[in-house]
Amino acid sequence: MSDALYDRLGKSAGISALVDDIIEAHMSNPVIKARFLPYRDKPEELASAKRHLCDFLGMGSGGPEQYAGRSMPDTHRGMNISDQEYMAAIDDIMTTLDRHKIDEQSRKDVLAITYSLKGEIANL
Repeated sequence: MSDALYDRLGKSAGISALVDDIIEAHMSNPVIKARFLPYRDKPEELASAKRHLCDFLGMGSGGPEQYAGRSMPDTHRGMNISDQEYMAAIDDIMTTLDRHKIDEQSRKDVLAITYSLKGEIANL
C-alpha cells in the first residue's frame, strides 16, 4: 500500500470520481439535499464547487493540487450547518469511499480529516 493518501484515493482521477459521487449522494440525502439540489440548475457553479473540492482533497491528501479557494470558515460562515447535517455529509463521504472500494485505513484517514474540520464548517 502506498503511504500517500492521495495515491490510495486514486490520485487526481480517483478523487474526481469520488467528488462526483459524493455530490450526487449529497443531492439524494434527505438531510442535506436542499443545500445541494440548486446546483443542478447552475452547472457552472457546480463545476466550480467540484473543482475546488477536488483541489482541496488533492492537496489535503498529499497530492500536487493547490487549493486556491476560500478558507473553510469563510466558505461556510452564515450557512448554519447543523451537527446533523455535518454528520449526514460525512456519512455520504464514507459510503462513497466504500462503494469505490477504498481500503479501510484510507477510509479511517478520510474520516479523521473530515471530522477534524467540523469546527471550521458546522454551526458558523
